[in-house]
Amino acid sequence: MRKFRGPKQRHVLSAAKWWVLGTVAAQAAAIATVSVIDAMRKKRAPQSGRFPHLPPQNAQVGPNSMTIFTYGRELYDAMLADIRAAKDRIFFEWFIIKADETGAEFRNALIEAAQRGVDTYVIIDTWGNANQDPRFRRLPKMEHLHTLLFPFVRPGLFNGRARDKGRDHRKILTVDKRIGYVGGYNIGTLYAHEWRDTHVRIEGPAAWELDDAFIDMWNDYRKKHHPAIADDGVTDWDATVRAVMNTPALNVFPISALYMDAINRSAVRVWITMGYFIPEEPMLIAMTNAARRGVDVRVLIPEYSNHIVGDWAGRPHYERLLRSGVRIFLYEEAMVHSKTMTADGRWSTVGTANIDRLSLRGNFEINVEVFDPGFAAAMERIFEVDLANSHELTLEQWQARGRRDRVLETVLRPLAPLL
Repeated sequence: MRKFRGPKQRHVLSAAKWWVLGTVAAQAAAIATVSVIDAMRKKRAPQSGRFPHLPPQNAQVGPNSMTIFTYGRELYDAMLADIRAAKDRIFFEWFIIKADETGAEFRNALIEAAQRGVDTYVIIDTWGNANQDPRFRRLPKMEHLHTLLFPFVRPGLFNGRARDKGRDHRKILTVDKRIGYVGGYNIGTLYAHEWRDTHVRIEGPAAWELDDAFIDMWNDYRKKHHPAIADDGVTDWDATVRAVMNTPALNVFPISALYMDAINRSAVRVWITMGYFIPEEPMLIAMTNAARRGVDVRVLIPEYSNHIVGDWAGRPHYERLLRSGVRIFLYEEAMVHSKTMTADGRWSTVGTANIDRLSLRGNFEINVEVFDPGFAAAMERIFEVDLANSHELTLEQWQARGRRDRVLETVLRPLAPLL
């Protein structure tokens, strides 16, 4: 029997339809507006891509030698040297590897390692490389070279299956079970010279943390023609260095708790660097509570990121943070893409997860946390150099922004969970 809809129901449905259409139209117009504003800025005052940086910073953390890289070319040189010296096996998992001369260096080094008999396993996210030549990511079929292309289509958003959710946003290299790299750097010539990012190299038993993370990912998503990798288990329970992973396939997202726990425990200072910063309510509460109890909470973010819509979607939170005493610094002349935090001179994390919904509740991500004052001191030195290349955004400056900006922020704010 056909259900009759009275005039009032039809009016409500019609109003809802037009409200949705109006909202979508307003958001599309706002996206176009901020994109035009950003394009005009780039033409009028392009970033130089130059920034101050320290040489690689070293710290001995128990039995592990740790090196923090903040300049891409220096990181790539170290990674390539380790790949070329590999004798047993290589695990390589990356979100973006550009089909340019820098990407070719890594592609060739991985192929050469396999040619000399090193078991080489590669995971590349297809979505992250969708704008690159697809032939570049299809490595040759060889006895010792195994490639897994993480699928472009992830239907979990529609079918509800946890296994089908999330992009592989991780950036991991491990060599011979004793060396591991993790951090924010993608691979490409642009990142080598013009982006400020952070990666850490671990040499020692804690490299197992990254080795094991790769093995789990490979074994969970390999196809029938891919060999399984044996999981040997941990040989050292030292928690001084620990990898923490977001795994959408299991609905497990502990990195958000990792960040908030450090903020909630802090008594003196919390210094944060984020490429993309769109905090949700629990993170906002942790940060503002810490600032109100006297903790020196500083957040360093790009003045202009490469995702301008995300910048604008995050801006509505600034006033609340500034009013509580959180200090916000805007990095100049280059894109800062790091995902780092250090607290009270004793705890630090470096990884792939931004403070936004996509990283903290959507993607496969990995951070390494380090409990060590020497490592924290190196992280603080790096942060202080970055502060010298930034300017502080004050509450007075923020409140003085124009009406146009306020309207655009309001219209774009609902998009934050998608960015």
